[in-house]
Amino acid sequence: MAPLKSLEKEYPLIDSNFQSFCASHGIFSVEDFLLHDLDALIAFADNHSTSQTLKQGIDQLLSIIDALQPPLLNGLQLLEDAQRNKHVLSTGCEGIDALLGGGLHEGQLTELVGPSSSGKTQACLLFASTAAKHNSLVIYLDTGNSFSPQRIARFVGQSSGHVFDNKVDHMLKKVLDRIICYSVFDVYQMFDVLHQLKNNLRSEIVKSNQYVRLLIVDSISSLITPVLGGSGPQGHALMISAGILLKKLAHEHNIAVLGGGGGCAAQHEWVREVEGVGWLVAMGEREGAAPLGWVREVTNHVVGGEDGISKPALGESWKSVPHVRLLFSRDCGSHVCNILMLKHSSMASGRAASSTLCL
Repeated sequence: MAPLKSLEKEYPLIDSNFQSFCASHGIFSVEDFLLHDLDALIAFADNHSTSQTLKQGIDQLLSIIDALQPPLLNGLQLLEDAQRNKHVLSTGCEGIDALLGGGLHEGQLTELVGPSSSGKTQACLLFASTAAKHNSLVIYLDTGNSFSPQRIARFVGQSSGHVFDNKVDHMLKKVLDRIICYSVFDVYQMFDVLHQLKNNLRSEIVKSNQYVRLLIVDSISSLITPVLGGSGPQGHALMISAGILLKKLAHEHNIAVLGGGGGCAAQHEWVREVEGVGWLVAMGEREGAAPLGWVREVTNHVVGGEDGISKPALGESWKSVPHVRLLFSRDCGSHVCNILMLKHSSMASGRAASSTLCL
């Protein structure tokens, strides 16, 4: 959320004195404020020489947060919103589209799980190139140098039926021009980028009449895992905040989020104990909404557990975050990805598909 300093101009109570008080308790943003013990903060304010003003500042922040909450909707309004605004974004892969009932559903967070080299990142690159070919802007947050223009070029060549010619070269330039890649190396930098995207969505920022429909974050675990250690709750709180932020972006701005994370210890059971997670968010054009949409891909990893058994780096708390979960697997040396739907909010789980990706 917004840094406290950015609120000073519009809200005089959030002045330099209030900001210094908050900073002394490790609070620099609205999000830090939400994660802090409010009763303890008020107790510290009571012992301060400007306690009355500080407590007024705390009340002001709480009012700001309350104002950000979306209005309550009844079941009929939710149904109408889904029918009018929650469209489907094609992934560019017929097998995945068929499995998901047409593609990535706006307003939902979909997770790609599976072991390393099972095709999750490759799927993200395919989804990015597909969105860009349909005249959409794509935002790619790269945390591990996984973004590959060469792979994008191969997808563009395959879709046109040619490897390279003047027509394909022209299309490739247009596709790559529509994919904006950011290098993100810590969780706080990721939050900064996501909050800026959220502000852009609310401001209905348009660039050259192109709609941003895909946001890819690869991978989120490499950013959050380093802060999950230690005895404090901050790392876990940051992880949960990331999930909440992504789901809010998906729902409030009609974004389809696709992510991946984990593997399976048995063919029938997903336990998030394998390296790799991908997230994707997709958003389509719709009447009366901001002309920006994001598809997000996030990758997660595992750490060693007891008796040599791997366990999910982000823990069981992350398991309930996605609306949809797809398990990717691939035989060694094969270009065929096997995809099993483990969870879906509106479809029966257990459906499977196979797709050939250029790995």
